[in-house]
Amino acid sequence: MANNFKSKIQKFGGTLSGMVMPNIGALIAWGIVTALFLATGYFPNENLAELIGPTLKFLIPLLFAYTGGYNLYGRRGAVAGCVATIGVIIGSDVTMMIGGMVMGPLGAWVIKQADKMLDGHVKPGLEMLVDNFSMGIVGAVMMVFGYMVVTPIFAGITSVLVVCVNFAMAHNILPFTPIFVVPGQVLFLNNAINHGIFTPLAIEQAAQTGKSILYLVEANGGNWAGLVLAFCVFGKGTAKKSAPGAAIIHIIGGIGEVSYPYALIKPITLLGPICGSIAALFWLQIMDGGAVAAVSPGSIVALIIMSPKGKLFVNVMGYLIATVVSFAIVSFFLLRDKTPESEMDEVQGIDMSRFVESHSAPGEEKDAAKVEKKSVKKIAFACDAGMGSSAMGASMLKTQLNKTGVYLDVNHVSIHQIPADIDVVVTNTNLLEAAKKEAPQGTTIIEIKEFLNADEHKAIAQRIKSMME
Repeated sequence: MANNFKSKIQKFGGTLSGMVMPNIGALIAWGIVTALFLATGYFPNENLAELIGPTLKFLIPLLFAYTGGYNLYGRRGAVAGCVATIGVIIGSDVTMMIGGMVMGPLGAWVIKQADKMLDGHVKPGLEMLVDNFSMGIVGAVMMVFGYMVVTPIFAGITSVLVVCVNFAMAHNILPFTPIFVVPGQVLFLNNAINHGIFTPLAIEQAAQTGKSILYLVEANGGNWAGLVLAFCVFGKGTAKKSAPGAAIIHIIGGIGEVSYPYALIKPITLLGPICGSIAALFWLQIMDGGAVAAVSPGSIVALIIMSPKGKLFVNVMGYLIATVVSFAIVSFFLLRDKTPESEMDEVQGIDMSRFVESHSAPGEEKDAAKVEKKSVKKIAFACDAGMGSSAMGASMLKTQLNKTGVYLDVNHVSIHQIPADIDVVVTNTNLLEAAKKEAPQGTTIIEIKEFLNADEHKAIAQRIKSMME
């Protein structure tokens, strides 16, 4: 029951982040223009500043709508989603991020149902005419519906959320959100939390003030940097050996997923990232810190680039404060750990040395002859958003496959958008249940526990090769 509930939450969060993540580049472009040319920017320019408002009001909500519609029903759904969204954009005085994230998939769903009703009832030769006019009629209805009915609802919701955020900041409640955010990150809900909740609110706030602290609630990676650095110094076994690589990828590359498994080795260490993030948010709130656009990925490099004029020191110090506090707390628990070095290769009750040898769960038969045989042409490495950890994992797995003499493309995909023609899906433990629900029937699903564990990648590559022989 718990796994089923977690899977549903991950799917809902993946739907939200799936509309935002592919458009992060556009958000960054808007943020750069804002940081440079706003009246309080690095190079104030009244003419170029005219780009800021329309980009935020029209382009970004429509991109969210297009992506959400496309994810549900391809290009036809994307067009219907955009047409439906323009009604709520024009009818509102506030930025319609939420409008785009709802009307995009809704418009796609309506045109999909309309196409199903017409399927089999169109005379040959009239397909294009019917397709165009059905889209036009549905689009017109959705546009008017959005303008007259949906806009007041979304405008009210947005206003309430903004008031709640302002209240939280005024009463020093916001810094305590990591109590809920950090455990959500460990469950791989980081993208859903950041891009599904904080980013839309942060965009609204940044449009008014030129920056927002909400961009740094989830995306300030200093707290996880402190945890993994503590494992570098005071960890044991394979955790200590792999931690330096994870630290580099997390701090420079901004891929937080490589750090989360270390907290699962010793769950009490979660207090480090929680307290580190709380301390950083207090600092950022007191010093009026914040970013101009989404810090994605959560790299120190991205944080520096997205810092507004006069706030670079404040933001970097926020990152360092989170790192130091988290490092100190995690180090305390690691130093108190009396577990013998020889036992530290067991993660969550699984002997990693045995796991690597056969990549089978405890209790399973280790007979290589029983490996499933099938034709493998397409392999996918899946994560929540299909962009960060999965891209890194796909690259590492492809390298190991090439070493075994298997030359196949390994794609990186969202766990919620696994293509129908995929033969093998590799995904993290926390997304295993979601993969079983989302993958097409007959797809082989392989679990990986640590993204940076080269032995795991070798074992998976060998298993795939054995399947093909």
